[in-house]
Amino acid sequence: MFKYRGLLGPVAILLLVGAARLWSPFEPHRPPVTEATTGGLTQTWLDEDWGIFEQKVRWAVDAGLDTVPLHEAIAEIGRSFVGTAYVPRTLEVEGPERVVIDFRGLDCVTFVENAFALARFVRAGGIDRLASRPDAEAAYVGLLAEIRYRDGVVDGYPSRLHYFSEWVADNARRGLVTDMSGELGGERDQEQIDFMSTHPDAYRQLADPANLARVRQDEARLNAAGRTFVPEDRIAEAADGIQDGDIIAATSTVAGLDVAHTGLALWVDGTLHLLHAPLVGDSVEISTVSLAERILGIEGQDGIIVARPVEGRP
Repeated sequence: MFKYRGLLGPVAILLLVGAARLWSPFEPHRPPVTEATTGGLTQTWLDEDWGIFEQKVRWAVDAGLDTVPLHEAIAEIGRSFVGTAYVPRTLEVEGPERVVIDFRGLDCVTFVENAFALARFVRAGGIDRLASRPDAEAAYVGLLAEIRYRDGVVDGYPSRLHYFSEWVADNARRGLVTDMSGELGGERDQEQIDFMSTHPDAYRQLADPANLARVRQDEARLNAAGRTFVPEDRIAEAADGIQDGDIIAATSTVAGLDVAHTGLALWVDGTLHLLHAPLVGDSVEISTVSLAERILGIEGQDGIIVARPVEGRP
């Protein structure tokens, strides 16, 4: 099969570096987190974001998503974002690192995070919290911070889980997801991860030597641990073991980069597709081809990591 060559050559590297300024390094526990673990570092909610949040919570409860299995709730909430604009750089705000809330525009990672956090909020009786906007906002911020930051604690820019393989590993360690990649026939990937530290000019926060040093430490730890992925030629065979709402991370062929894209698994008419916010599109969408075909057709991607949200967590 012909593979798109959008990530090859010098132009591709320039595009990646430019894109790195917009998101994490790729097109990237404790009880529910409280204001204490976010250190009060939360972006003020806009009324428009609150309106979208409230509408989605009420819709989800009316649809019975507070009573279905977690993976089904995540998939349906994710589907409700279809048509939402793709907007990069929403987490890159001025000032100190803080939890950013933005439902108006999503990138591939914030789409996954918000679908996951919203499902958990709804299933934990979140609709009752809507009576108090400050209470509901604080509860949701806690759930989002818990999955977005290492150990669920906001502690500066390096505490954000920039490399998505670490996002999976950290959330798995804390019992929020299970890494299914090995069970699905995956193999170990020992390629070095160092894209951020080798392209510091692409990240304004890495102009701070302390931040750069912490990122290098994190990369060294990730490289020592390694990771498991399902190679692209095994995805079709592994598909039956993937369910709606599983988190899909497309692994990258770019030197130093672990993951190129993220989304949610979604079965449509007996075929496994990807529900995602694509960099090359303009809004959240369901892939027109199967997940296996999509990965095989993109030169810069060579497999997937599959993370399954854990049932039973609030």
